[in-house]
Amino acid sequence: MPDRQPTPKGAAAGLAPRAPLCSAQPARGSGPPLAADRPPGHAGAWRKRRVLLLNTTFEPLTALPLRRAIVLIVCGKAEVVHGDSAGMVLHSATSSVEVPSVIRLSNFVRVPYRGRVPLTRAALMLRDNHRCVYCGGRAETIDHVVPRSRGGPHAWENCVASCTKCNHRKADKTLSELGWRLPVAPHAPRGRHWRLLAGLSETDPLWLPYLGEPAA
Repeated sequence: MPDRQPTPKGAAAGLAPRAPLCSAQPARGSGPPLAADRPPGHAGAWRKRRVLLLNTTFEPLTALPLRRAIVLIVCGKAEVVHGDSAGMVLHSATSSVEVPSVIRLSNFVRVPYRGRVPLTRAALMLRDNHRCVYCGGRAETIDHVVPRSRGGPHAWENCVASCTKCNHRKADKTLSELGWRLPVAPHAPRGRHWRLLAGLSETDPLWLPYLGEPAA
């Protein structure tokens, strides 16, 4: 079982992040608390694994480390909505737990209002569908519509996904100087799930029905 990791900041941060594995954890000396049926050599990926946490209303709250998700399930604070697509199972000395991909809280948690979605590379690429706004090709970089050297801010309204070729061609020029036009004006995405997406580099396909369309 991976080492304990901090609970991500967000609505679920108050859910006793350092709770023990309840009565389902075997006594000290009886072996590891939970062992997984997984191929050897995947320890690094296993430690980085995240589980989508839903409110009782199926609203996405945050992405938990796998260990924290197992704690919530074993303690009866959450239930498995979708298990691992490969059918992985975690075993203790006395019980087995299906490796989850999506879990749902047993009790409703009120989510405080949050402001603008933080601007991250992952979130911006999702907003622009990983496509260059200038040519429609595969995006690899972020471009400032009004160059930083000319006073352009690092903000949702001034940042777009771009391919390397268009980024180099544009350099520190403005769109009017190049005769280019944006198909749509860039703006900050809205929706609680965007705050979750902003902190992730990748998502499990099983999460998509709960995250909604990655659009503003």
